[in-house]
Amino acid sequence: MRDRVHRYRTELSWRGSTGGGYAAYDRTHRVTTAPGNVALTLSADRSFRGRPELPNPEQLLLAAASSCQLLSFRALAARDGIDVISCEDAAEALMPDDDKPVRITQITLRPRLVVPPRLASGCARCWCAPTMSASSPTASRPRSSSSRRSGIRTVRPSSISASEAGQPPPTSRR
Repeated sequence: MRDRVHRYRTELSWRGSTGGGYAAYDRTHRVTTAPGNVALTLSADRSFRGRPELPNPEQLLLAAASSCQLLSFRALAARDGIDVISCEDAAEALMPDDDKPVRITQITLRPRLVVPPRLASGCARCWCAPTMSASSPTASRPRSSSSRRSGIRTVRPSSISASEAGQPPPTSRR
């Protein structure tokens, strides 16, 4: 099997002037993805004088991590014959102001997966999509609960560090 390299491209554009200093310039800019030519209008976080009604790069980084985990898990579940009927995530990223250079230092993903009750035990066997952290790798372990009324079982992975689990962090495959 030959190795493949996946290549992704975007184009960014901003027009304005920084001549008036840090407080004066507009943070609004556009990013276009290829090949679909989807354009996103972005700004900085409100804390950095951005427009709060627009998405910011930190939100997009968090959304990318959450989406990647969702797509990876669904692919693994489908390959193992596990029927996942819905996925949700309550993701959070941390960017402390007092840790220079200012950057995202941690991403926590809290996926919630719903499978039919007859398959819930198989989810524990197949769960290997990681939660991600910019400062240290982490993995997830599923916890499950069921609802008798709906006949659906919910699996909620909880985060533990890969070192606590005694194993290297899993790799994602889509």
